[in-house]
Amino acid sequence: MVKHVFPLASPEQVPRNGFKVQQGIWQESDVIFSCLQVHSAGVTGVRAVMERWQGRVALVTGASVGIGAAVAVELVRLGMKVVGCARDVGKIQKLAAECQSAGHPGVLVPFKCDLTNEEEILSMFAAIKEQHKGVDVCINNAGLSHPEPLLSGKTSSWKNMIDVNVLALSICAREAYQSMKERNVDDGHIINMNSLCGHQVFSLADAHFYSATKYAVTALTEGLRQELRAGNTHIRATCISPGVVETEFMSRFYNDSPEKAAGIYAAVKPMKAIDVASAVTYVLSAPPHVQLHRDLLK
Repeated sequence: MVKHVFPLASPEQVPRNGFKVQQGIWQESDVIFSCLQVHSAGVTGVRAVMERWQGRVALVTGASVGIGAAVAVELVRLGMKVVGCARDVGKIQKLAAECQSAGHPGVLVPFKCDLTNEEEILSMFAAIKEQHKGVDVCINNAGLSHPEPLLSGKTSSWKNMIDVNVLALSICAREAYQSMKERNVDDGHIINMNSLCGHQVFSLADAHFYSATKYAVTALTEGLRQELRAGNTHIRATCISPGVVETEFMSRFYNDSPEKAAGIYAAVKPMKAIDVASAVTYVLSAPPHVQLHRDLLK
């Protein structure tokens, strides 16, 4: 398979969606951005290419904090109806009120859901169907990690990571596709929030099992792409794989050792949650004939 590396530097090479991409690799039907850096180049440009999504429904899991909250707010700002789910729905309610006060054209709909419980996930999709007709964009953002090494970790913690990072993601992707299919939505999008840990095993024993779940996300997204293509559908599947992002994730990971979390943030310059949200809007704004399959954010 031939790969083409291309620098995007001059103004005429900046994509029409209003983002600048510094380096990328184009690969057949996929576009893979290595060391992707996207920056907003103007609200008007972004809104122009996001017009087809205005008024349509996006589901964002894990929308109460961090990347999920940033993605949910950004999509509302661009005119989408966003169902944001989490166990702590109070934080999403606060975000919804802030979006309304800011006068954003979209709306954020809070929904309480425990993603480790399949019945609750199915009930959520049923409610979305009843109240909003269905899901056009599914952003599987929810994920968690426990510092449990392979040689000494707790089985219960491993199961929890599988339940949220792998099973919940797969169930939501399946139900989102079924929602699109039954409504003849052929331009929907499933975005799985992955990690650089899903492409490389780092020398951090505490994160090895987490890395295994993220490698699963890489495989699942590729499997989705193949099945969607075999089904002659234009529904797209993408995984976005950030490196270190300054959110609550690391402090939760090392909840009993805040100094370890601080040490990781001190070792690198972390991205902000809005940087990842910008990558999501970049993916959604790609023209119908372009498949942005994997985005690695460093």
